[in-house]
Amino acid sequence: MERPVTTLFMLMSVDGKISTGSTDNLDVDKDLPKIEGVREGIHQYYEIEQTTDLWSFNTGRVQAKMGVNGKPFPEKSPVSFVILDNRHLTEHGVRYFCEFSKEFVLVTTDPKHPAFGIKADNLHIILQQELSLSDMLKTLKTDFGCERLTIQSGGTLNGLFLREKLFDYIDIVVAPVLIGGKDTATLIDGESLKDECDLDKLGPLQLVECKQLEDSYIRLRYKVRG
Repeated sequence: MERPVTTLFMLMSVDGKISTGSTDNLDVDKDLPKIEGVREGIHQYYEIEQTTDLWSFNTGRVQAKMGVNGKPFPEKSPVSFVILDNRHLTEHGVRYFCEFSKEFVLVTTDPKHPAFGIKADNLHIILQQELSLSDMLKTLKTDFGCERLTIQSGGTLNGLFLREKLFDYIDIVVAPVLIGGKDTATLIDGESLKDECDLDKLGPLQLVECKQLEDSYIRLRYKVRG
């Protein structure tokens, strides 16, 4: 395979929501621990997360929501991070990932991104004229030796991975909560299909594991067919 084996790993509600609302001040990582009947089991998601691949893909928007632009610098992690970002990470946010990551690969279409002004041995920048997820994945494998990649991006970007058939596995932890709201991000967002001829862009799945966790949580693992 010319690209890494990819796994979409996410926490979602029973109705498929990956956020608690439609604004950036609402977030499952911040909000679910406040809810009785949900907070008791959420630790299981983070424990499973610690067993995922040593290459992790995310977005600057998600990381900005989690506060990396203002957090104190963390201790070094064995994980290498790939962050897609044009305008959400500040210089501090970039330095945060340089300190945190084994290797930090920033993917951007912005030639004026703050990362270009930073010197760090583990900072690598993939500058694209237009976003190409398939080219990004190929570069990660050929230039950086990334063989397996865990994807934890937002619903719209997840939709691009799906339509371009770039998911190999889906690993979902389902929290026992209903969130609702048509404008709240779901596991897969983006443009809807409009014609029967586009049905080949769907992602049929083969169940690998269905495991009941504690406190009414469930873990679902699938292989993407085709």
